[in-house]
This record gives sequence, C-alpha cells and structure tokens, in this order.
Amino acid sequence: MVAMGFLLRRLGADTRYTLLGLPLAVLSFALLVTGLSAAAGTLPVLVGLPVLAVTLLVARGFAEVERRRLPEILARPIARPRYARAPRDAGWVRRTLHPLTTGQSWLDLLHGVLVFPLAIVTFVLTVTWWSVAAGTLLYPLYGWVLRRAPGNVGLAELIGLRGGFWAETALQMTIGVVFALTLPAVVRGGALLQAGLGRALLTGVAELHERIDDLTEGRAAAVSAEADALRRLERDIHDGPQQRLVYLAMELSRAQRQLGTDPQAARVTLAEAITATRETLDELRALSRGIAPPILSDRGLAPALAALAGRCTVPVELDVQTVERYPAVVENTVYYVAAETLTNVAKHSRAQLCTVSLSRAGDALLLCIGDDGVGGAHVAKGHGLAGLADRLRAVDGELVVRSPSGGPTLIVAEVPCG
Repeated sequence: MVAMGFLLRRLGADTRYTLLGLPLAVLSFALLVTGLSAAAGTLPVLVGLPVLAVTLLVARGFAEVERRRLPEILARPIARPRYARAPRDAGWVRRTLHPLTTGQSWLDLLHGVLVFPLAIVTFVLTVTWWSVAAGTLLYPLYGWVLRRAPGNVGLAELIGLRGGFWAETALQMTIGVVFALTLPAVVRGGALLQAGLGRALLTGVAELHERIDDLTEGRAAAVSAEADALRRLERDIHDGPQQRLVYLAMELSRAQRQLGTDPQAARVTLAEAITATRETLDELRALSRGIAPPILSDRGLAPALAALAGRCTVPVELDVQTVERYPAVVENTVYYVAAETLTNVAKHSRAQLCTVSLSRAGDALLLCIGDDGVGGAHVAKGHGLAGLADRLRAVDGELVVRSPSGGPTLIVAEVPCG
C-alpha cells in the first residue's frame, strides 16, 4: 500500500509537471522569440540592446518558475544560480545593459526557446496515455451506447474479431490495461526528459559553483584540521615525553656524578632512569597510535576499532558490519574520528555505556557512536567536535551530532569510500 501510494503521488506530480509545462513553454517561447526578433530588428539604432536586456530579464523570470518546479520531479534540492549585480556606482546605462554580461541569463534564454518543442512532445505523450488508458478501461460504462449508434463500427469488427459487444469490451479492456501499466513509466520519462533540460541549463553552472565552493571549504578544513592536529601533537609531546626526557637526562647526569662517590645511589638512580625511559616509550607509542597505528595499516578498521574499544575507560559495545579494506585516507579518517570521540566520551560524558557501530551504506561508511552520558556535545567552534567536522569535510564527509542536555548522545560520521 505504501508503494502504491508513492507511485500514485509520483504519477500525479509528473502529470502536473508536464501538463503545466506546455502553457508555460508556449508563453515563454512567444515572449522570448518576440523579444529576440524586436532586438535584432532595432539593433542598428541601438534600441535593440535595451530590448534584449529586457528579454533576458523575462527569460530569468520563466527560469525561476522552472527552478521552483524542478525539486518535485528530481526529488532533491537544486542549486541556485548567482546573478551578478551591477556595481552600486554604475550609471543607468550600465545598469540597464548589465543582464547582457551575465552568462546564466543567456542560458535562461536558451532554455526558454528549447523547452517549447520538448514540452509539446511530453504534453502529447501524457495526454495520449491518460486518454487511452481512461477511455478504454471505462468502455463497459459507455460502450453499450456506442453500439446502438447508427453506422458505428467497433475496433474489434475492424480487425475481424467476432463476438459483438463482449469482444469489443475485451479488446478495449486489454488495450486499457497495457496503457495503464505503462502510464507511470511513460509520464515519468517525459517529466524527467523535460526536467533534465532544465537542470542542465538552469542549474548546471550553479552546481559547478557549489562543487567548487565545497572543494574550497574542504581544502580549508583539511588545512585547519592538520594544523590543529600538529598543535595538539606538539602540546602532547611538550607536556609528556619531552618533560620525561629532560628528567631522564638530569637523572643520568646525577648517576654519572654518583658513580665515583656512591655506587649504590648511582644504581638506584639508573633504575629510576630505566623506569622513566619505559614510561616515555609508552607515551610515544600512545601518541603514534593516535597518528597511524600499525594495527590499522596491517589489519584494517575492525581490529583497530576493537583495540580502541578495549583501551577506553567506558565499557564499549562494538558492532563492525564491514571487514573490507578501504583507501588509507578513509581508514585513517574513520579511526581518527572514533579515537577522538571515545576520548571525549571518557573525559566528559560521565557515561556508563558506549556503543560503536561501523557499516557501509552505498558508497559511504557510517560510523555511529552513542553513549548514555550527560549530553551537551556540539560542533561549535572552540569545542572538540569542531576539529572532527573539519577532518570529515576534508574528505567530503559529514558529521551529525544529536546530544540534548541530559543525554543521550549520538554522533554519526559519514565518510565517502567509493
């Protein structure tokens, strides 16, 4: 029932789109062709330039109407083009002729002209399929009236079938069933064909601009995330191993001085230095695991996440549904997000239980981390999750955080892997 309801809604939307598309196409074609003709005829006396500018503005208006109709057919939001404005200090002549310098305005004009023949085709297909399907399926309701009309010859008789009214009814119903079954596909194909032209001419450049903006933001996010990671690594080394190495150097110097006067004290000092060396090595290994753990490069995400879960001070339930190997940048990103999130859970959430799941959905990996803590996590600048969002944007990923005050918290990271 749900699928049938969706199919009927889709059929209604496609039908409305194609039927309304023809009158809009007729009106836009008439106005734009008239404007182009008038502009071409008056161009030698310079009147044609303002006429052409007005024509482009009219084309922009029809294009905006079409852009408002496209999301329903394409089932997704569309990119909005950028129409550059004339400078504030520009004179009236420059302001009047400014539409001539905007590339998207010419694409709007081209769409307004090309959509006319396409709208005729899609309109005819829609009306024909609806009319034949409805007319033939309803034949039993009015067919007996046609049979009594003088000189009426049914389709069954024309092709040599016998059986009178019942043969004609069976033939009409068969045709109706065929047209009714193919109606959604035919109308959908016509709507997509017309919407495809609109998407290519009215939103194609805007989509390219949005993609460039996304890449620019991703590059900036990558630089920011890398800088934050380097600053954090420098701070961790300064506060940890570096201080221990200074202490170790002082202890070794003290042991060297004690060797000649108090060998027993020197042995004690050396034992303490050896202990400090081991602790320093442990800290360095922990730091290296945060950068690129060997288990991740050798065995993949599942064992690496299991190792993370085992080291977390909060009990972790781990569910890894994919054991494939992915590009290094993908695995490193997922591991980094998981490591940083579990660290935040251990430090700030006051949770009793944490869940980590990794699954693949199409061309993306979904890492879901939840806890039953106090909540309040968000990705605002200055907070720990902001760096994770930047790291994900660098690989065209996305971070979603749901953490109301009082909890629970759910963090979902989507990382493209296709």
